[in-house]
Amino acid sequence: QVQLVESGGGLVQPGGSLRLSCAASGSIFSIYAMGWYRQAPGKQRELVAGITSGGSTNYADSVKGRFTISRDNAKNTVYLQMNSLKPEDTAVYYCNAESRRGLILASWGQGTQVTVSS
Repeated sequence: QVQLVESGGGLVQPGGSLRLSCAASGSIFSIYAMGWYRQAPGKQRELVAGITSGGSTNYADSVKGRFTISRDNAKNTVYLQMNSLKPEDTAVYYCNAESRRGLILASWGQGTQVTVSS
């Protein structure tokens, strides 16, 4: 029902910045919240940041003060601005959408690779 496309990943040095984009299409009327997740090799997928339709945000403790989630409703796009990147941030980053009941609305896609390394 909802299709999402992530983009913006790449290779950056520690301390650098990157901005990820997630464009939504399909049944976007059903979306209550959008979230960015990441999964590093050998680790579980974790929620990095989320934003509700009302604009409320939350962040994983590990990224607070460094990452900012935002949205552009006209473009049906959610962004993740990542500053002061650390090697520990290296992962595949995914976005997804949730209904008001917490139902995941889109299949997990390919994500976008973020690599933080010297």
